Amino acid sequence: TPGLHRRGFATAVVRFGGARLGVLSCHLSLQSDERYDQGGMLLDRLAGMGVEHAVAGGDLNERPGGRTFRRLAEGLQDCWTVKPWGGENTSTPADPHQRIDALFATPGVEVLGCGVPLDLPGVGPDDLRAATDHLPVLAALRVPAVRP
Repeated sequence: TPGLHRRGFATAVVRFGGARLGVLSCHLSLQSDERYDQGGMLLDRLAGMGVEHAVAGGDLNERPGGRTFRRLAEGLQDCWTVKPWGGENTSTPADPHQRIDALFATPGVEVLGCGVPLDLPGVGPDDLRAATDHLPVLAALRVPAVRP
């Protein structure tokens, strides 16, 4: 959208032991129609990564009831919904009152917990607020090993 920051996503395939995992980080548009189109591109990119398991996350600029959020949650697991852990709301850090940042995983990835990490040893509220303009979201996942 002209006059606004450019939005997009980055992808990679990583290997942890015997598990291959597609990862996608995104920052979607502030504009509803553009954001919806970006959600479709995100799903297309995940499907084209050549991996069985993937995780996608970032700033959706939309709450769970929004159509882009719902579009992503139709084919992916909304990790917070599957296994809430820690806090839910990410924006704004000083007064978190809405969840506009999320992590999603493909079916087959086991979600062990997901949320704003409020009780991590050595990480205080000031650390969480200082990191960025939203609170971070952390997920613990179990990814199946690739079969030879």
